[in-house]
Amino acid sequence: MLFFSLFKESIFFALHSLNANKLRTFLSLLGITIGIFAIIVVFTIVDSLENNIRKSIASLGDNVVFVQKWPWTFGPDYPWWKYMNRPVPQYDELFDIQKKSKTAEAVAYRIGARRTIKNRGNIVENAIITGCSYDYYKIKSFEIPEGRFFTENEVNAGNNVALLGKSIADGLFPNGQDPIGKEVKIAGRKAFVIGVFKKEGESMLGNSMDNQVVIPYHFAKLIIDVHSENSDPYIAVKARPGITNAQMIDELTGIMRGIRRLKPMADDDFALNETNLLSKNFNILFDIIGIAGWIIGGFSILVGGFGIANIMFVSVKERTSMIGIQKSLGAKNYFILMQFLSESVFLSLIGGVLGLFLTWLITLAAKGNIDMEITLTQSNIILGITISVLIGIVSGFVPAYTASQLDPVEAIRSN
Repeated sequence: MLFFSLFKESIFFALHSLNANKLRTFLSLLGITIGIFAIIVVFTIVDSLENNIRKSIASLGDNVVFVQKWPWTFGPDYPWWKYMNRPVPQYDELFDIQKKSKTAEAVAYRIGARRTIKNRGNIVENAIITGCSYDYYKIKSFEIPEGRFFTENEVNAGNNVALLGKSIADGLFPNGQDPIGKEVKIAGRKAFVIGVFKKEGESMLGNSMDNQVVIPYHFAKLIIDVHSENSDPYIAVKARPGITNAQMIDELTGIMRGIRRLKPMADDDFALNETNLLSKNFNILFDIIGIAGWIIGGFSILVGGFGIANIMFVSVKERTSMIGIQKSLGAKNYFILMQFLSESVFLSLIGGVLGLFLTWLITLAAKGNIDMEITLTQSNIILGITISVLIGIVSGFVPAYTASQLDPVEAIRSN
């Protein structure tokens, strides 16, 4: 009860100080507001970017290894000239891996290119055309609420069927038209729509299904140069349950060296990539951005902290005689200390809440203007409030301690 009574009285004094010295208080709290805003808005954007990227990486599969020409990461002295001479993965190598691998649950081949797709007068340019083998649906994460995926017979026969991303479907079939069973032209070749992918939104890795058209590999050969490195060919291998990526990579290394007929001392002429390579690099990037956010906001908070301390020193000076009267009536030192410390925390919280409010306004403005979802998370709200409380305690302790140590007789005589 004593604490709540004390806190209530401190809020009253804080509000009185705010009202009596509006300009001084505004300028002092501005530093806290800007500091909290700077830190939380950076963390909010970074967290949103990280969540978006991690969702994109997760859609690739955390138990999937990609057989490609180029590695996703390079060392400081990587022999790029050797990578240049590597062959691209071939469709026939898919079957060798399927036959020889004991750790793989699914193996799929994928190529891609950008082409124009049409439906009568509706045209979508630079659509991503993805040609793949049948097991692609077992590896790539997506949903098909309308229609179906193509069958194995359709893949082997190279049937001219296609699945459209949601953005592609909306562009070719506006006003709610049903695209299933309709004919479209991909780079001048006819194809029949058998499915539409669920809308996924923007992906930081560019692997969203919204702007993709997925067709069987043998049909894709009529549209895409499958031997060109520009088609970004790769073989995706998904591990069986209980099999680690390291185990599968060891097996795939042996299988691919056998397929390529490499001598025992020869270097690998292929790369085995996995998603945790991307995750590690992004973790480093996000850590650096987070440190930068602390530095940027830290300077503002430091200035704001001095502003809070200034307000409290002035408040102590203005109320010195009142402090003397309180102590003469029996108020303990800790009571005076807590009274001014609570006031300091309350003032700092006002600045923190204003900073969080500005961040929330930024997230609202971003929703209608950018594709990426930016959200002020509960953890960042708690972080902002916690920083505000700590700054209030640190900034207000010296003035509060000074007030608590005043001699009551001298304090009363100060007027």
